[in-house]
Amino acid sequence: MEQQRIGTDGVAGLKKYDVKVAGIVFMLYCLVGAGAFGIEEMIPEAGPGMTLVLLIIFPIIWAYPISNLVAECGAVLPSEGGVYVWVKEAFGEFWGFQAGWWGTVSTYITNGVYVALVADYVSQMIPMSELAVHALKIGMILIFTIINLMGVKEVEKVSTVLSILIVLAFALVAIVGLINWNTNPIEPMMPEGYSLIDSIGGGICICVWMYCGYECISNMAGEVKNPQVIPKGLLLAMPLVALTYVLPTLGGLASLPAGSWENWTTDGGFGGDKVGYATVLTANLGEAWGYIFLVIAVISQCAIFNTYLASGSRGFFVLADDHLCPKFLVKVSKKKGVPYVGILSLAIVTVILAQSDFTTLVMTEVVFILALYIILPIAVIKLRKKYPVEERKRQGLFVMPGGNAGLVFYAGFPIVIAIIALLINGTDYFFMGLLATATGPVVYLIFKWIYGGMHKTDPEGHPLNSKTKLAFGDTIRIGVYLVIMGMFGFLGQFWLRWYEIDYGEWGPGDYDRFGQIIPQIMDILKWGGLILAAVGIIVILIGRKIESKENMLK
Repeated sequence: MEQQRIGTDGVAGLKKYDVKVAGIVFMLYCLVGAGAFGIEEMIPEAGPGMTLVLLIIFPIIWAYPISNLVAECGAVLPSEGGVYVWVKEAFGEFWGFQAGWWGTVSTYITNGVYVALVADYVSQMIPMSELAVHALKIGMILIFTIINLMGVKEVEKVSTVLSILIVLAFALVAIVGLINWNTNPIEPMMPEGYSLIDSIGGGICICVWMYCGYECISNMAGEVKNPQVIPKGLLLAMPLVALTYVLPTLGGLASLPAGSWENWTTDGGFGGDKVGYATVLTANLGEAWGYIFLVIAVISQCAIFNTYLASGSRGFFVLADDHLCPKFLVKVSKKKGVPYVGILSLAIVTVILAQSDFTTLVMTEVVFILALYIILPIAVIKLRKKYPVEERKRQGLFVMPGGNAGLVFYAGFPIVIAIIALLINGTDYFFMGLLATATGPVVYLIFKWIYGGMHKTDPEGHPLNSKTKLAFGDTIRIGVYLVIMGMFGFLGQFWLRWYEIDYGEWGPGDYDRFGQIIPQIMDILKWGGLILAAVGIIVILIGRKIESKENMLK
């Protein structure tokens, strides 16, 4: 099996570091959770009982399958770039670019959120002027940019220290909460007047978000001396993350007064009537613990930002190495062997976006991530045909257990849950997401025509169609993309009409994000989807004709 011919290892001058399994675990912990912050918003939306049910079930049907998918791909193709490399190897340059684009752009969009949250938390402890807030944000970005420029090993060390502090803090919340158990934590199961669908809908998207990020560690595989430690780290990090979510939430709901679940929020526990994990400590150990936990909240956001700066900065780097991005993004520092241009570019974008309103940006980012989780399992299925399981086992590589039945489980659940999350998020998220993902094919065409793609380094292995100047099969792939997006929009609007208008009984005043145009958006999805699918079929037919003539000429 020719593993080393794939990816950028040894091509762009990356330096390899001796990262141990424990280091991978703690970096993953930061990438995925860095504590249970965010779950507070699930509790009043889904209900305390449903929140605990979702937190317990999702590690089994979402986090565990994704961890295994990433571990298997990372074992057979341990290369810088992760999902981009795996999808490219499975389905070619076009689809590989889409995966790389979705994962990288999502990081660029939301990395500023963590910086903004740090400023919010610090402002609760120390009143600051607007200028001081901006200075704090820039200072945080500068500190972790320097750490990242020093190399993956330094990122690992910082992640380890911060993760230990976060785990200890939430372990204390869990212990104090469980010791002071005085309320039924699953009562009520759902908010009053909510149906099962309402309750699940209120929590599923946050739960999906809380268990995302396992694939990000693979972006740095080319900088790890023994990349086989990554699959091991994945399977250890998953239960650690789950326990950090479930036990403190259980302890908090069980120890706080009945009815307080309605007041849980991300900035709860630091004064006022709002409730959060810090409330468990302040109510039982004293007010000072609220400030201590506030420091942990700051540390958590710093930990996430630190690791996502490392992971996200490798995205455009690997695309540039394959001539699918501006070439300057592939530059590597001679001394440290890190992609410094990628790190600096992500830091600069974060400085800009950290000053912005993130509502629309997050709407877009969520869809990018869910699209990634749909294509990853499909790529795993294809790679099993390309690299037989028996051969992998002979080489001692990790393979997901369970045979074909196991593959159905590990691949099936993420796809189904991702599709449900896309639809249940609402019409605005769905519509904005389809528009956002459409940027992928457009940017691919531009970059492919300008920079040449993989044909640039391997003309024989990646020939171009003389008419389109694209890789052979790209026209058909673009047609397939149009058909998929068109049918997804067309079929999705049936669900959305029922979920948001008929079932949800929405009125004109409920269309708060898009005014009163949601019914019009649904009409666009209906007719636009049909037109897009029809155009896609035409493009496929044209592509087949072009490819056939080109092959005959050769």
